[in-house]
Amino acid sequence: MKKNGVQSRWSLAVTLHLLLAAIVHQGFATVAPPTAAPTTTAAPHKDPSNPEKGNYVVNGKNDTACLLAAIGVQLNVSFSSVSQNQTVQEVVNIQPSATNSSGSCDTDSASLRLMTTDVQKTNLTFNFTLNTTSNKYYLSEVALSAAWPDMKDPVSVRNTSLDYLRGSLGYSYMCRDKQTLFVSKDFSMNIFQVQVQPFGLTGNQFGAAEECQLDEDDMLIPIIVGAALAGLVLIVLLAYLIGRKRSHAGYQTI
Repeated sequence: MKKNGVQSRWSLAVTLHLLLAAIVHQGFATVAPPTAAPTTTAAPHKDPSNPEKGNYVVNGKNDTACLLAAIGVQLNVSFSSVSQNQTVQEVVNIQPSATNSSGSCDTDSASLRLMTTDVQKTNLTFNFTLNTTSNKYYLSEVALSAAWPDMKDPVSVRNTSLDYLRGSLGYSYMCRDKQTLFVSKDFSMNIFQVQVQPFGLTGNQFGAAEECQLDEDDMLIPIIVGAALAGLVLIVLLAYLIGRKRSHAGYQTI
């Protein structure tokens, strides 16, 4: 009976060990987001490092801020290349030190325009819309015009039916994780370390931040894994105590 008790506890420990490993692996696994079908025929290129975060201010009436944005922007643009004589995709970072910003604000709309001053001439516009019924704002439109040295023809893209960066009036939208905003088949943006507030500013400071779902998920995974580990440790301890108690009971019977 002693031998059976030891084998039972050993089998239980092995089973719980395998179960623990499976849960930890599942907790840290990430699911790759779906990617758009490739539209280029060029050879793979080396992406630049993450862009530097720029801090941009749009002033409204009385020279007070009506839109604040802290954001790193990386452009993914497909175009006809002069040097390669084919369609390529170029990944370019917006450099804050070589960028001028402007914009405008209205009751239910606000815009931020970024215009680069380097050789890769780029004009990028973000338009935000406020739903005055729900008091929610969102990025509703993005427009890009680019004239880069290797472009056979300038690129011009506009999408007026977007729904990104949703926030509440009086609050800022924040997302630490990288996000990809798809604008058209030839243009998307990677944005990093974003905090933006186009409406309901008090002074020249961001309102309280509403964090994006990506950040919330990143915080939730360690909590779930930790809870699972604590639960398994408790189960192993209880199983050990129960097995030990049954082992002692067996000795008394003999």
